Amino acid sequence: MATAIPKITLSSSRDIPFNRLVLSQSNVRRVKSGLSIEELARDIERRGLLQSLNVRPVLDGEGAETGTYEVPAGGRRFRALELLVKQKKLAKTAPVPCVVREVGSAILAEDDSLAENVQRVALHPLDQFRAFRDMLEKGMSEEEIAAAFFVAPAVVKQRLRLMTVSDKLLDIYEKDGMRLEQLMAFSISDDHARQEQVWDIVSQSHNREPYVIRRMLTEKTVRASDARARFVGLEAYIVAGGHVMRDLFEADDGGWLQDPAILDRLVMEKLQEAAEQVRAEGWKWVETALSFPWGHTRHFAEIDGREVPLTDEETARLEVLRAEQETIEAEYAQADEYPDEVDARLGEIEQAIVALEERPLTFDSADMARAGAFVSLDSDGTLQVERGFVLPEDMPAESEETDDADGYDHAGYDGRDHDSTGHGYQEGEGDNIAPDVEPEEEDGIKPLPDRLLTELTAWRTLALRDAFASNPHIALTELLHTLVRDFYWQTSGADCLEAYVREISLPVHSPDMPGSLPAHALRQRNDGWKHDLPEDEDALWRWIDGLDDASRMALLAHCLSFGVNALYERMPAYGAVSQRSVTERLKRADRLASALGLDLVEAGWQPSVENYLGRVTKARILQAVREARGDEAADRIAHLKKPDMAREAERLLDGSGWLPEALRTVGLADQAQVETVTTGGDMEAIAAE
Repeated sequence: MATAIPKITLSSSRDIPFNRLVLSQSNVRRVKSGLSIEELARDIERRGLLQSLNVRPVLDGEGAETGTYEVPAGGRRFRALELLVKQKKLAKTAPVPCVVREVGSAILAEDDSLAENVQRVALHPLDQFRAFRDMLEKGMSEEEIAAAFFVAPAVVKQRLRLMTVSDKLLDIYEKDGMRLEQLMAFSISDDHARQEQVWDIVSQSHNREPYVIRRMLTEKTVRASDARARFVGLEAYIVAGGHVMRDLFEADDGGWLQDPAILDRLVMEKLQEAAEQVRAEGWKWVETALSFPWGHTRHFAEIDGREVPLTDEETARLEVLRAEQETIEAEYAQADEYPDEVDARLGEIEQAIVALEERPLTFDSADMARAGAFVSLDSDGTLQVERGFVLPEDMPAESEETDDADGYDHAGYDGRDHDSTGHGYQEGEGDNIAPDVEPEEEDGIKPLPDRLLTELTAWRTLALRDAFASNPHIALTELLHTLVRDFYWQTSGADCLEAYVREISLPVHSPDMPGSLPAHALRQRNDGWKHDLPEDEDALWRWIDGLDDASRMALLAHCLSFGVNALYERMPAYGAVSQRSVTERLKRADRLASALGLDLVEAGWQPSVENYLGRVTKARILQAVREARGDEAADRIAHLKKPDMAREAERLLDGSGWLPEALRTVGLADQAQVETVTTGGDMEAIAAE
């Protein structure tokens, strides 16, 4: 016969006069957090008590009930009711709904208090949005909703903005298929079809950061010179149904592609085809993306490949090219410059030599079975394939015993591995980086947001490293300066030599930095040194000892460059590094930039909506245009809304050489300002562009 399941009995509930209730000392909540007592009291005044109090009878010395009840669970509600009584808004004897725990219960009062606070689940943001939407549709205004829930109207507006997001994407978010930051990024567009198309693209990509989503959604047209357009080709784009806008009166560098969705689809299809070909080589995994974050291979190990040797035909071809190059250079040794046709021929020879000298690598099949590759789009519109990276969990156990045996980390320099976060970096992992909240629109110039300032100085740090590595004399001077400061102004330790370079990461950066000129130069320089290193680690010291002085200095400058730190950071009040130290760091970085003659314009930084103009106030946008093009230009866009103003400012600042103050170099900045004012007056020509 089946055993009957015992039935539980719930505690009784009844109304108890407020003056018969007292706050229990068993209430576990001691620290105030969240909604204040005053706000809760106002909410109860408006809508009444939504949740009963949990109470227990108070017993006298003989164990008999006194008619008074203590409140171990619901203390904040009790204090809110107490405040309403003091304000004469609630009678002392007003009945309060209570759930009464029986005398002698085995459940402790502290147990009830803890359970009530711990077992509640915070409302999902999507549920909050839907509730706000329903109240809005039933007649409440955004301000009334904000007042009812004691939040800022901006919070309500942000949640209601999710009404612009496709239902398909809302369902994906509800099932934890994307993060809230990603969902919010989609809300900048009202085009549901485009939103879903962008998600289909980024969901196949390694890089799904919100800034990538925003960039793709805000694109209206794409220049034909864009890396994606060069990768796909205009002909393929047009065949797929894309349209190109051309300017028949001005040079337009190939025009503008008006259908970025078609272009993105073609790019991803071509990248996927390339990834399949790479996967067929025998790699364990292949990651594909339009672009990977700076330093995405940082926490990967690398397997060694072997260069494919030159064939006899290639060797003979290389000798012929070098002989021709030497003949031309000798013939024009005394000339001030090469004739155009000779200069063009030398360029062809150099490219042919580089193509022969940069040999492809072959890898052992056993190594390939545990390693992978990254397939992406390079900044010049060519396919970029990075092979031979191993996840930490796929590394053989014995590698820990032999790794860095002589103190030299051969896997430490990979160009893109340095100065960045690791694989799978998510926004928000960068320590001490404040959220990028745009300042309120007010008259005057507000300070730049901390995150934007960090991104700008990350760009500057990268360019400064490139300039630093190209100038061994300055690099050695800076090293000696650092060593002398440490020796004479600090207490020396017992170590033989404490000089070292600490690799400085760049976890926060703008999306255009990985494809920049300094990044490209650093990768090429790093690959060159890596190619020249001896295969045998035991021969490393002898190899370095045998270098000529120029090569030793160049290698020193290259290694030191990864320790250059010109980053602005907002430090916590009691952090290991003080804000004063950061200020001193920036002063020393300014000195170094001046010594190197660092010019961020020559390094390729250009103000855009994405990396600056869309991130600052209208006052700063107008200030930039005024400095670069004069008052007349600034006045022409002063009436525009901020998004339109930022886009128009990007056009006006193109080619102006203007830089934010954080990117300017003392001396060069003064000269650039004079040139800008001198050339900025002809606004009719600029407006006609």
